[in-house]
Parts: sequence; structure tokens; C-alpha cells
Amino acid sequence: MKPIRTVLGDEPGRIAALHRLDILDTEAESAFEDVVALVRAALHVPIAAVSLIDADRQWFKARVGLDVSETPRSVSFCSHAIEDTEPFLIADALEDVRFANNALVNGPPNVRSYAGIPIRTAEGYNVGALCAIDHRPRQFTPTEVAMLCNLARIVEKELELRRIADRDALTGCLTRRAFAERAVVEIDRFHRYGRPCSLVMADIDHFKAVNDTHGHIAGDCVLREVAQLVMQLKRDGDVLGRLGGEEFAVLLPETSAGAARAAVDRFRRTLEQHTMTLPGGERLRVTASFGIAELSGGITMPDEWLAAADQAMYAAKRGGRNRCEICA
Repeated sequence: MKPIRTVLGDEPGRIAALHRLDILDTEAESAFEDVVALVRAALHVPIAAVSLIDADRQWFKARVGLDVSETPRSVSFCSHAIEDTEPFLIADALEDVRFANNALVNGPPNVRSYAGIPIRTAEGYNVGALCAIDHRPRQFTPTEVAMLCNLARIVEKELELRRIADRDALTGCLTRRAFAERAVVEIDRFHRYGRPCSLVMADIDHFKAVNDTHGHIAGDCVLREVAQLVMQLKRDGDVLGRLGGEEFAVLLPETSAGAARAAVDRFRRTLEQHTMTLPGGERLRVTASFGIAELSGGITMPDEWLAAADQAMYAAKRGGRNRCEICA
């Protein structure tokens, strides 16, 4: 098998690859927690973490010995680790001009020595690092670094397995379960910080007729193409899921219902004008009906949010299809 080439110097592509993992701000998972616990025990360090480097922050998917879930990227050691393919090693941060005045060195968690191994996606982007941190100056041995490298490869495999498990095999969208998990994140963000978010439900109009007339292979083609169209038009931070059958849903963070409607109307018009070529060469156009529900204080669970958007979507169906309604 041809080895994956690491892509360096493409920050927009790297950020996009990180966001495609759909892992930021998710709950703790044992696979990653077990790795950092093993790093701590095997290397005898007080701190270990799986750090993911976003545009302006580092966020810890798993951590031990740290009291915070994220820090600014500007003070992150791991942000330096992702800039190369080799392990990033600091024996004494106070003797390194890059870190001597770093807030994480001169205050909690009092980083003195650091070993970080880049975590790479299947596309070749370094999205974070598996790191071991000590409070004292330390030269990490070749054996310790090799062990850390092996554990970083395990993290990479877990990220890929997680991505596959969370994806609908036909369309590549998030599964209903994975979509609900992301909805929980947005609900929590709303109740903590008051950040707006809208959920859009979409149902392909007369989809049963597509299957009955053209066959299920053609129906699968339509589902894939609709999903691809959404992927092309949505923002990087938006989250697309397939809830089942011909039903899709999109999370639009930082978006009011009014702004969501404008975005949906653009997509609705694009879809109705888009001609699909079916496997047998036939050409087909489809439309969809949409329902929008903006987060409110009364919504505390994903099912409540989905039900509100679903109610609006069925109002769009009753209103004639190929239209959008907002939950009252």
C-alpha cells in the first residue's frame, strides 16, 4: 500500500480536514481516554493529552492532568508539533526562546518538557498531536518517543474508525445517532452562552415515486447526489445528517431562523434546477420540502428539536411541497 503523504502548509485544507472529523466539542470517549492514561503510565508523566488544533484554539479530545478543555492556539505547544512530520521534543521550555515566556510554562499547568507526535488524517493533514508533558526538564528517550509514536498511530486509527462508524454508508452524511450527538453540543452551547443555532429538516418530495418508476438503484443515486449538493453549498461549520430514508437534517450554528431560511431557499432553488443523470442514462429533477426550528430555551433534548423542525417540514408538505416553513 502506498504511504500517505503528509500535507504541510495548507492551513485552510487542514482546518477543513479537522472539521470533517466532526469531533470538536464532543463528549469524552474511552478509546482516547485509554490512550492518554497509557501515555501517562508508560512515560511517567503527570500530563498527557490528545490535542486537536483548530483555527484559533487547541481543544483536548482526551486529557489527564489538565483542568481545562481548551486553550488559545497562540500558547499551544501542539500547534508547533503539527508543522512537521517528526516528533516535536522540548527538553526544557525555559531554555527555549519560543516558550520561555509562554503562559503555560510560567503558570499552570507549568509545562517544562514536552513530547508531541503529529496526529494525521487519512488525507494526510496533521490535525493535532498526542503529547506527553512533564513539570521538570527531561530528555525523552528514543524508546519513549517510539512508544508515543505507536500510540499516536492508534489515535489516528480510532479517529478513522470513529468517522466511518458515524457516517451513513450510502451518502457519507452523519448517521442519525451521530447527528443527535452534534445537536447535543449545540444545545449545550446555547444554554451556556446563548449562541444561536437552527436545525433544518429536509424531505425529498415524491421520493417513493422515484423508486417505483426508476428503481431503487436510481433512488440511491438521487440520495447521494442530494447529499453531495448540500455538502458543496453548506458552510464548513454546518453539519449534515441523514436521519433515514429520504430525510436529511442540517445544523446551522450561529444562525437565526431567518438567516437559515435564506440559506435554505438558496439551496431549494439550486436543487429544483439541478438535473441528475441516473445510472441508466435517464435525467431527472427532484425537489424537497424543508422545516426550520431555531433553538429556544424550551428545547433541552435533540428529539425535541428534531420534532419541532419535523412539524415545520410537514407544514411545508401540506402547503404544496418544494417550500420551506419555520416552526412557530
